[in-house]
Amino acid sequence: MKQAYYGRPADVKTVCFRSAPEIRIVSSIFPFLSLRDGMAEDCVSFSSAMIPDIFWRLREKAVWRKDTMSSASSANIGHGKEEALYKEQLSKIGKVRANLGQLSGKSALYCSDVSIARYLIARNWDVKKATKMLKKTLKWRSEYKPDEIRWDDISNEALTGKIYRTDYFDKSGRSILVMRPGCQNTKNVNGQVKYLVYCMENAILNLPPGQDQMVWLIDFAGFSLQNISLLVTKMTADVLQGHYPERLGIAILYNAPKFFESFWKVASPLLEKKTFNKVKFVYSDRPDTMKIIDDLFNMDELESAFGGKNPTTFNINDYAVRMREDDKKMPLFWSPENSDRASEPYLMTYHKPQENSSGLKTGETESGKQDNTEETTEKMGETETESEKREESDTESEKSGETKTESSAVESTSLSGKDTAQVDKTDL
Repeated sequence: MKQAYYGRPADVKTVCFRSAPEIRIVSSIFPFLSLRDGMAEDCVSFSSAMIPDIFWRLREKAVWRKDTMSSASSANIGHGKEEALYKEQLSKIGKVRANLGQLSGKSALYCSDVSIARYLIARNWDVKKATKMLKKTLKWRSEYKPDEIRWDDISNEALTGKIYRTDYFDKSGRSILVMRPGCQNTKNVNGQVKYLVYCMENAILNLPPGQDQMVWLIDFAGFSLQNISLLVTKMTADVLQGHYPERLGIAILYNAPKFFESFWKVASPLLEKKTFNKVKFVYSDRPDTMKIIDDLFNMDELESAFGGKNPTTFNINDYAVRMREDDKKMPLFWSPENSDRASEPYLMTYHKPQENSSGLKTGETESGKQDNTEETTEKMGETETESEKREESDTESEKSGETKTESSAVESTSLSGKDTAQVDKTDL
């Protein structure tokens, strides 16, 4: 009988495996496993930061066992399929890397195996499309320089706390960005997008080892019709979906007003279907939807504005101190000396789908009906087809040199503020 131990010494629990094949499955999924000093050779230790992800992956791969009565034969079958799939995925990562050619500096650091995998996942493991998408991101990053944005460059956008990173994580160890669109304090669209990019980079900087996604907690308190902007939505979708694929774990829309529903019907087709499915509407007067909050967050840490027990509110002075300290870490994060970042391995991951424990359908507003949701989904499907056609057309045009790359269009839109760019509907 093999046993794998995880957690802190004061809270050690056991995962039991029937036979050696099951241990091999776990080892292939988690090559970072190591023996804990002083323990027997059949005891494997897990980093506490990885516990939530480990729980889910073990369950998904049918190697999680609550008792010792599991069958080794099923593990052997599962292992064979998973191993074959993992090898195929690693092969595709290698093909994308080969297509990118020789990289240097920050581009080389950015293109770790796990980073390339995010682009492949976003493009359903299509090597050609993922390569094209990643090349655009590398071009965008070299020109927009998101990692070089500093607090003093965007501090005026942060005065009201319209976007900020919390000093705690959700139960899965994901960074949390609180967004309050009703606190919008500027009219410079480019500045607003720049601040959002800064917040995204900061959230990624603070992700714990083994976690690559974040949570958006969007509070609609004080939100009014004048805060609605389709232009900002399109520009935001361009940047986030095009250059931060698979970074969003879940987006909570908290107490969205009824008039937001009309805007949502117009804006939701801009999102790829998988991104749309990550959006959850939660209402403080609906206990069934509040269960989503309870499942995601430690209520002792969560702000009272979202039903938690933490009375702390946003303080610009305290937040400025935190961000300036993080700014000091960013150069090292992108330094060639940070070899761990460049060599970050790809572990076969399926991000845990967020179960909709509320009475609402995914992406459905409080008064929205099923037919409305289905209609929106159908529209998104049509837009996806059109997007694929545009992508193919763009590829042909690029070969003949007749058009600019999509990344140039994104940057042009982001910097000029003109509502001209098509939205690249890659899943976040």
